[in-house]
Amino acid sequence: MPRLYCSEPLARGPLRLPQDAARHAQVLRLQPGDALTLFDGAGGEWLAHVAQMGRSEVRVEVAEHRAVEREAARAVHLLVGMPANERMDWLVEKATELGAASIQPVLLARGVLRLDGERAAKRQARWQAIAVAACEQCGRNRVPPVAAPLALDAALALAPRRDARLLLSLRAGSRPVAGAARGPGPAWVLHGPEGGLAAQEEDAALALGFMPVHLGPRVLRAETAAIAALALLAA
Repeated sequence: MPRLYCSEPLARGPLRLPQDAARHAQVLRLQPGDALTLFDGAGGEWLAHVAQMGRSEVRVEVAEHRAVEREAARAVHLLVGMPANERMDWLVEKATELGAASIQPVLLARGVLRLDGERAAKRQARWQAIAVAACEQCGRNRVPPVAAPLALDAALALAPRRDARLLLSLRAGSRPVAGAARGPGPAWVLHGPEGGLAAQEEDAALALGFMPVHLGPRVLRAETAAIAALALLAA
């Protein structure tokens, strides 16, 4: 059954789909009477059927609400040293599928991707749309926010001291990531772009209480490292 994200609050009864959802329904060539599932990110999902298909609008009849959640066992927030080009798109998609609670792009010294102003806003909108599409595909009913890029100090300040705060690092003394976060509480994972974090950036994270962790003896690409850490922590 097709799943569509609705940017407006859902309730039982007739509904004119918002533009993005309507466009998606048209691309899927849904017809009157076809069943579909809607979710608005507030929790659970709604069963519905198409009431009217038009060129400029799509109307549905929203019926039963199901209190279904498919979130990860632990809330894992990624502080992402943005890899370049389509690799960041891939990271957002896979992180959403694996259950990331939020994705915060971070501007770092060795980052190839440089964004500000209008370019940053457009790229953020693209990444958020990728997260929505991934939720529609994988069954999540809560869309992780993908924020605008922040400088490192501002990104580090987002992580509460009571939560597990982890720094992917190749430094001597780093612990395996799998056992670094005890209990079911939230975790924040900071990782670098291509080339990793600069030494002073790692020092800044460590000074704020981030724990250095590693993913084993192999050096992974930036986007692979983020996904591997998420898979281990959110399982």
